[in-house]
Amino acid sequence: MPFSHILGQDTALITLKRALCTGRVHHAYRFEGPDGVGKEMAAFALAQALVCTSGDPLGCGTCDSCRRAITLADDRPRVPIHPDVRIVERGLYPPDTIGQRTEETRDISVNQIRTVVLANAQFPPHEGRARVFIVRAAEEMSIGAANAILKTLEEPRRGTHFILLTARPDRLLPTIRSRTLPLRFAPLSDEIVAGILTGRGVPKERQDLAIDLAAGSASAAISLTDAEESAARDTFIQSALTSVSAQSLGNAVMFAESGDRNKDALRGHLRALAAVLAREARAAVSDKPVVASRAAARYSAVQQAIVQLDRNASPVLVVTSLVSEMQRV
Repeated sequence: MPFSHILGQDTALITLKRALCTGRVHHAYRFEGPDGVGKEMAAFALAQALVCTSGDPLGCGTCDSCRRAITLADDRPRVPIHPDVRIVERGLYPPDTIGQRTEETRDISVNQIRTVVLANAQFPPHEGRARVFIVRAAEEMSIGAANAILKTLEEPRRGTHFILLTARPDRLLPTIRSRTLPLRFAPLSDEIVAGILTGRGVPKERQDLAIDLAAGSASAAISLTDAEESAARDTFIQSALTSVSAQSLGNAVMFAESGDRNKDALRGHLRALAAVLAREARAAVSDKPVVASRAAARYSAVQQAIVQLDRNASPVLVVTSLVSEMQRV
């Protein structure tokens, strides 16, 4: 996972490379930015560089330490086999491993912090170079977990480094933010995302909508181009537009009741519908103003439906109201 494999994050990488080459790597970084833009790749590249035994300040990527830093165990927990690269993540460890009775389903528990971080951070690295803790979705730390890690995060043992990954830095405790150095990772350009999809063999005709919906996230775009997910999304969009054209509330109710009740799936389908309507509005704005206006109004209705869904409204009620509102436009 060398730095050269990370695309579109030149500013962040320049900062990290300069720190490594001058020997001034901060003890606690906070990598901020959307999911799927290279934060975790950069974290593992930094971890490789810190444990590398070849003498290359940026990490050679080929020595035994570099390879083990990014090689995950076959069984749970799927963590690096290098003993000095540790991962913290909600639900990553079996409950009995971290002193829990049940799975961590809501947050990163204080038990995980005590077992994975505090029990290890007080000792020198196993292999002498450095010890690295990577915290995935750091905003999911419980208040107890965040408070437990504070002192170690502020004054770690020499050679110990923390990398907190977060897409929602606003959800971190202010005390955590004040003890970490932020490094911003921006959304990827459409061109970079398209190149990644092409490299994975995704046909061009399945790329455009996925890129629109992914908002600069490569992982989101890859997920959106999954054949099964694409088919479900296309079916939802076509069914929604057909129900709108029917001009019958009965059709709206039937469509809503037959749809997916999973809120995450529905949210993704609604965003896809919004993207299709936005495209229609843009395409018609110059020569078909009436069509453009109608598509824009329907786009707004879909966005409002997403807001209602996020406020815990019933999926069936959200879709029924949406179709009814779109029919009136």
